[in-house]
Amino acid sequence: MQSISPWAATVQSDLENSTVLWEKKFREYTFQLYNTGDSLWIVTLWPNQGKMAFRAAFGLNSCFEVTNLFDDGQITVLNLSTRIGKYEVTIDFPNELLPLLHYKTSFKADFPIMIPFWPRDILPLTEKGSVENTFGNIHTHQVGARSGLIFLSMTKPKTGSVFYFQDLGSMSAYCEATETSLDETVGGNWPEIGFQLPLTEDKPLPADKDFVLSDAYVLFSDQIAEDDIQVTHQFLNNLGEVYKSLPHPETEYHKWPEIAEKCQEDLYHNKGCWTQTNGVPYLNAYLCDYKTPSEIMVQLAVLMPLKEYMEWTGEKHPLFDDLQKGISAFYDPDIKTINRWLPALYDKLDGSEEQKEKMVMDSWYLHHPLMNLSRLALKGEKIAEKLLLDSIPYAIKVARHFEYEWPVFYRMDTFEVIKEETVPGQGGEHDVPGSYAHLMLLVYELTKDELYLREAKKAVKKLIGYGFQIFYQANNTAFSAGALLDLYKITGEKMYLDLSFACLAGLFKNMQIWDCQYGYGKNYPNYFSIFPLNDAPYSAVYEEHEVYAKFCEYMIKAEDIEILPALKILIPEFIKYSLTRMCYYYPPKLPEDMLSEEVKTGEIQPKLWIPLEDLYTGWEKSGQVGQEVYGGGVAFGVVPRQYCKVKGEDFLMFFDYPIKGFRKIKNTIIFKTLGSEEFTCNIMIIGPKKIPKNIKVTQNKKVIEAEFSEATSMHYTIQGNSKVKIEW
Repeated sequence: MQSISPWAATVQSDLENSTVLWEKKFREYTFQLYNTGDSLWIVTLWPNQGKMAFRAAFGLNSCFEVTNLFDDGQITVLNLSTRIGKYEVTIDFPNELLPLLHYKTSFKADFPIMIPFWPRDILPLTEKGSVENTFGNIHTHQVGARSGLIFLSMTKPKTGSVFYFQDLGSMSAYCEATETSLDETVGGNWPEIGFQLPLTEDKPLPADKDFVLSDAYVLFSDQIAEDDIQVTHQFLNNLGEVYKSLPHPETEYHKWPEIAEKCQEDLYHNKGCWTQTNGVPYLNAYLCDYKTPSEIMVQLAVLMPLKEYMEWTGEKHPLFDDLQKGISAFYDPDIKTINRWLPALYDKLDGSEEQKEKMVMDSWYLHHPLMNLSRLALKGEKIAEKLLLDSIPYAIKVARHFEYEWPVFYRMDTFEVIKEETVPGQGGEHDVPGSYAHLMLLVYELTKDELYLREAKKAVKKLIGYGFQIFYQANNTAFSAGALLDLYKITGEKMYLDLSFACLAGLFKNMQIWDCQYGYGKNYPNYFSIFPLNDAPYSAVYEEHEVYAKFCEYMIKAEDIEILPALKILIPEFIKYSLTRMCYYYPPKLPEDMLSEEVKTGEIQPKLWIPLEDLYTGWEKSGQVGQEVYGGGVAFGVVPRQYCKVKGEDFLMFFDYPIKGFRKIKNTIIFKTLGSEEFTCNIMIIGPKKIPKNIKVTQNKKVIEAEFSEATSMHYTIQGNSKVKIEW
């Protein structure tokens, strides 16, 4: 028996003693509306007679009077009044093919009020018996400022599953007025679950103004997932279906080539980005952080995307040579591998953090720089190739020693475990086997040696059974998803594709699919942000950049195989909104009053085109960690992925979806947009001078007119999964 509060204890009997105000049958489900005095409930009946109640409105210690009920067959509107204000509840079913319920509630107070209590809005019911005797599994729920969702299955009585998504952005005005936060608002403990409106503490809710108090989308199913693969697949499918019905904010175009030039110059010229050892320059991890010794990951995190950017521009920059000349010094001949820290500066490690010891390695950190060395080697960089091949035997030795289940920290010379688990009882960094497999497959591509393919296969077996918990760090989970997709394409074994989808589910679970427009969140678009760790309170530029880049590659590689339809929607949409959002890591794009006065590492120079590590939504200031020099490669990564030069012409093409097959034949450009035809992307023709007026654009042989045009640009809206031809 579950423990319950007084606000849940009487609901079953209150409903049984109330009359049905309204009823609708839809997709074999029955939806009934009840007024139980201080609550307005929508009760859903499954085809198998399972029940669940959703509190659409709460009367705040007052009883409801229904003043109007309107139903035109498409939308139902209820107007309610209490002694303290007026409510409006709208109910609709936005997808004709699925049992997807949407209800939205607004409230206008007659006088300013404090709200010290608010009950959760979901309660399971029984045909006969008590609420506290029900049981279910909560597969996942909101953490921090992530999407306001909860995914659950009701197992006693055996009923089905519910995917509940609260569009938290709709409550931004409420939070702005009351100085409250939407973090941790969707969750709860069985049987009292769902959304809880943020409680006021200092500022009352103003009178005589409508505020949205709830905006919920609820997708029902009679299926109950029985293992982690089914749970993660259902999660993705449900999220994709709900996403189709959500309102989405407008995108913004940013001049990424100009941003890349500014960043390149600031990285190269600003002294706060650099330190020197034995006459060789090295990038600091954070601006003006001269205390922390140089790190291999920091150098390569800029060097690799800079290489991509130089290939795109066709021009070399001395920044590349400065970075490349220093990386060989990270090789430690005593242990025969690159080390995190520059060996010449071992004596500068102060032990202030667990990893700031001479031979202490964070498991994921060994693989990350080796991945970037692999990518550079695949692009013909011989220094990178030698460092990689000299270090790879050590990485394999470590993997085999720990039997592909790495601890968090270990000593590189003795393999002594310094820290076994991230949280007691929950194991280490679960996505490290996937990132190791990604590294092995990169080396396999470089060398064609089957040893590395065998290593990748061994490692990913350790991901089985973890489901959402594969996710430890966003970029490493994205690498894992990509490696598993590659293994599926190599072997045809479905297990790898299933695990790839499980990795992706972990990533989308850790995203913020809502637009925070209160507090400092008003100053920049934050829709579809991703958080670097399960419990991280902010989005982080480098991890976000790497997830974005891997997603671009994932869509291209998956174009010829059957992936979940939801992923054809969610991945390109993430990419599209990343291009709107990521440039706001650069402090010149932000008002200075939202930048933190206190900085953990180094300092912030607001005019410098070096990104902040951390962006917060809501009431916290950003840049608390510091200005992240190694995140400076984000613009270098965006430009070659989203802009195509046109041979023989002086204009560029910009796309905010991934594309494939871009080619020019005489005065014609042909390519394919990836994704789903249910959503659209933005395509721009951008020139330094006037664009030709005789341009003709067709999508699947149908002529498309420009959305708008200027002297030096033309903008088109094109469907995903479409063949596009541009003629002039």
